[in-house]
Amino acid sequence: MKTEKIAWVLRITAAAILLQTLFFKFSGAPESIYIFSTLGIEPYGRIGSGVAELIAAILILIPRTTWIGALGGSGIMTGAILSHLFVLGIQVKNDGGLLFSLAVITLLCCLGLLYFNKNKLFNLLKFK
Repeated sequence: MKTEKIAWVLRITAAAILLQTLFFKFSGAPESIYIFSTLGIEPYGRIGSGVAELIAAILILIPRTTWIGALGGSGIMTGAILSHLFVLGIQVKNDGGLLFSLAVITLLCCLGLLYFNKNKLFNLLKFK
């Protein structure tokens, strides 16, 4: 019962972070345009990553598909963290490292969800 509550906290945290950033990506906020222009993938990267994050958030919230969403979210956040470390910097447009911190928190939540769903992952990897 305790692990189920922890899993829901991780689900809601990851999904909330993923969903709240969608407004900035889909509305063309200056920070989002700056980030994806710096990466050289504006506007398709911005819109594409927004769609991927929306799908991951929805899958995370559905208990049956949480592991799929967490796997996708882990990949997306790994890309975001690597972009911060190697191209953008930890701090983007004087945000105090907020976007980087949110990416790390989301990645940790997704990894926690993958840990709780490791049996489903191992079953997927079994060859018959």
